[in-house]
Amino acid sequence: MKRAIVLFAALAIVAVFGFGQDAPKALVAAAQQEGQLTVIALPHNWVNYGEMISTFAAKYGITVNELNPDGSSAEELEAIKANQGNTGPQAPDVIDVGLKFGPDAKAGGLIAPYKVSTWASIPDSVKDKDGYWYGDYYGALAFEVNTDIVKDVPKDWADLLKPEYKGKFALAGDPRISNQAFLTVLAASLANKGSVSDLGPGLQYFAKMNKAGNLVPLIAVTGTLASGETPITIEWDYNALANRDTLAGNPNVQVVVPATGVVAGVYIQAISAFAPHPNAAKLWMEYLYSDAGQLIWLKGYGHPVRFNDLAKRKAIPADLAAKLPPAAAYAKAVFPTLDQQVAAGKAVADNWDKIVGADIQKK
Repeated sequence: MKRAIVLFAALAIVAVFGFGQDAPKALVAAAQQEGQLTVIALPHNWVNYGEMISTFAAKYGITVNELNPDGSSAEELEAIKANQGNTGPQAPDVIDVGLKFGPDAKAGGLIAPYKVSTWASIPDSVKDKDGYWYGDYYGALAFEVNTDIVKDVPKDWADLLKPEYKGKFALAGDPRISNQAFLTVLAASLANKGSVSDLGPGLQYFAKMNKAGNLVPLIAVTGTLASGETPITIEWDYNALANRDTLAGNPNVQVVVPATGVVAGVYIQAISAFAPHPNAAKLWMEYLYSDAGQLIWLKGYGHPVRFNDLAKRKAIPADLAAKLPPAAAYAKAVFPTLDQQVAAGKAVADNWDKIVGADIQKK
């Protein structure tokens, strides 16, 4: 599972209800009877979730309650645990988390199985065979730089240790609990003679950065990037590209896939086993995995899990295809396997404090 072309190679053609069709009428009626869907950790500029949420709500007349937009994958699972039996607005119906969190959530009895109508076109390599979780989109980690402040744009990991970047770099999450952030440590390991199973070089890299004063102990968000508080960060390319579009030159932003240590990753969807609105949750999944939902993610620069099927059926509009980063940017991308991600997450969580010593906090 080293390259996207391998990861998404084998796709089936025919789904149970047919591609492009609406969700089953009985499910729509049951979801509308519930009248609400509670989502968690879905920033509107993350793979175009703003449009996804608004179009779903308008299409089906269902109110979408949004919790903790900037939450981490671990916080999503904690929200399920903390709200078992709670039918109020703090109980999430659905989650969108890093790949490694799927099996843990299944083993812990936190998620419920559901196979969407387009199930057959989701690659087997990124879905639970029983339908407890399934991949939704993927991207690669990239530098996001406020070029109004940083004139010499870093091109690779070694650049970020230069004195000129003192007080300028911040992670886009707490690496002890954030999927995006601990994979950033893995990427730094690859760039420093480590491997997907040897995170030591990546942890030492961030220890050097912290000691040099280049690492700001703050979770970078669009606001801190724009203000100059954290003018350099690294996050999924789809988030960085969306931020660039949203900021529209105020400030100017450049997105760079590093020359080495390129890590790509898949996120997954699942329904809470304690969802107060289980039918709305299923309808949400049907929408996400329909052609319409997949293209909304693609519009937000995320490669949807059914991308190969859409391309095969010529269902991708030319203007969307033209906006994607060049394929060459992903030529060296490494897709850590599920087991590698689980091991990497544990290695970072266990060693970050004692090796790096930076307490990454939300502003």
